[in-house]
Amino acid sequence: MTNTVKQAAETAQVKTSEAMGTAKEVGGETVAVANDFLHTPFMRGALPFINGGLSGMVATTVIQPVDMVKVRIQLAGEGKAGGPKPTPISVTREIIASGRALDLYTGLSAGLLRQAVYTTARLGFFETIMGNLSSRAKSKDKSIGFAERASAGLTAGGLAAMIGNPADLALIRMQSDGLRPLAERKNYSSVFDALRSIARSEGIGALWAGATPTVVRAMALNFGQLAFFSETKAQLKQRTQWSTKTQTFTASAVAGFFASFFSLPFDFVKTRLQKQQKGPDGKLPYRSMIDCFTKVAKQEGLTRFYRGFGTYYVRIAPHAMVTLIALDYLTFLTR
Repeated sequence: MTNTVKQAAETAQVKTSEAMGTAKEVGGETVAVANDFLHTPFMRGALPFINGGLSGMVATTVIQPVDMVKVRIQLAGEGKAGGPKPTPISVTREIIASGRALDLYTGLSAGLLRQAVYTTARLGFFETIMGNLSSRAKSKDKSIGFAERASAGLTAGGLAAMIGNPADLALIRMQSDGLRPLAERKNYSSVFDALRSIARSEGIGALWAGATPTVVRAMALNFGQLAFFSETKAQLKQRTQWSTKTQTFTASAVAGFFASFFSLPFDFVKTRLQKQQKGPDGKLPYRSMIDCFTKVAKQEGLTRFYRGFGTYYVRIAPHAMVTLIALDYLTFLTR
């Protein structure tokens, strides 16, 4: 009886697999293969993008409060040479005191949408480009160098940033809304409400405000993060006997530092440009990325561009770690 049930179950599994195209011949017998769907040409091309987006959304959910604090620090003392010098602790206290602890997650929906678009694209493009470069290098019996990794990171970052700019803009507007007087706050209910409100009042083109520094920032960040992560991990694998987890953590920390150092000035300018709105005279505070760089340097000093570096690093490095670890795990599950 038991054997009969077992045979019936195996027959049903094989028939189901044949219907789904996931059965193959092994030693003259038909055997079910559960993961053939993941190995279709379409899914092999799509998985780098799907895994990249999911890993970025997991990381953003963990890091969102740090990003909120980082944005508030960058917007403090705008237009003043001295101005307040907030600390991560003082900003956190102020946010909680003026509302609720959950206010630290303001803009989470925009952050998740940004990851669904931006990180899906940047990691997907990076893995695709690196895959093509690897195949080409292997056919010539060569190995990929740092220059190739840097080019892949710069290209992936620039393309993804342009696509994801509207979600990034909505995130900055939602996070900075609490700094406005009560009567002037938009009180966006969601990222889609923010996008709709901005497009209605400022025009569709406004959704790409700050696109230039956003693209430059993304290229700098991806150059620091993906290129240095890939290179560091390759060097550690070659020169040490460390475990894969230790190599990943170490490479993520190194990549986080270089990503922070190269991208923070552009992230600062991006935040200022995306937060700005027309004043009573109908003019914007900054005309362009260059104008913003010039005015901040003159009015607030060059060191202002690196204000909040510690907070920015704490936001970038763990985000990179969580993203890359989640990506490695998802890649393992779907390989």
